[in-house]
Amino acid sequence: MSNRIVELEILRYNPETDEEPKFQTFSVPCAEDWVVLDAINYIKDELDRTLSYRWSCHMAVCGSCGMMINGEPMLSCKSFLRDLPDRIRVEPLTNFPIERDLVVVMDDFMDKLDSVKPFLIPREEKTVDEGEFLQTPAQLSKFKQYTLCINCTLCYAACPQYAHNEGFVGPAALALAHRYNLDSRDVGRSARADVVASNAGIWECSFVGACSEVCPHGVDPAAAIQQTKIASSVDYFRDMLIPGRRS
Repeated sequence: MSNRIVELEILRYNPETDEEPKFQTFSVPCAEDWVVLDAINYIKDELDRTLSYRWSCHMAVCGSCGMMINGEPMLSCKSFLRDLPDRIRVEPLTNFPIERDLVVVMDDFMDKLDSVKPFLIPREEKTVDEGEFLQTPAQLSKFKQYTLCINCTLCYAACPQYAHNEGFVGPAALALAHRYNLDSRDVGRSARADVVASNAGIWECSFVGACSEVCPHGVDPAAAIQQTKIASSVDYFRDMLIPGRRS
């Protein structure tokens, strides 16, 4: 353990006892290689066992430890204390209701994710005995980037459109829809279009790009949405020129 003491201002809220959220400050002795999550775990283990937050893998894979760290959406397991000042403010992700302390309610995000049908819709069903749906490396490379999403919802906390319009499907869900639309094994694009190509879908995005800036895995949901806008526009004009082509 190093001699450095970090002050963590953590937003606390217990809906059963508190009228509104408030900050509580903890002094934490930290090691050189610690991340914010380590400091929060220290508080939980040594200072206040009532502190509530989510975490699992500590490897930036599960996506559950997303928080606002000095006003920026970050994975607390990927935010090194050596890169931060001696006083750090930690809050739950913005744009979500607070469940308790640093835990947010994820129901709206899960509903939005489900609405885009985030699964393969094959042209025809195959039994296990009939074998897998084969794909070339080139076909995989078209959508591989968008498979890296870990559903951490940092992009939703950063998105100004989601902040002002709760009906907006949002960056992660739309990027995942794009991932399946690009998959050579999938024919579900038209089935997703009612949600994806609606006013609450891609057309609500004003291309601020904040979602891509905060993504811890470089998924670039902003690019996925803009690519989907182009594809949807092409579909519209094709339908105008060739009526009934998809019937």
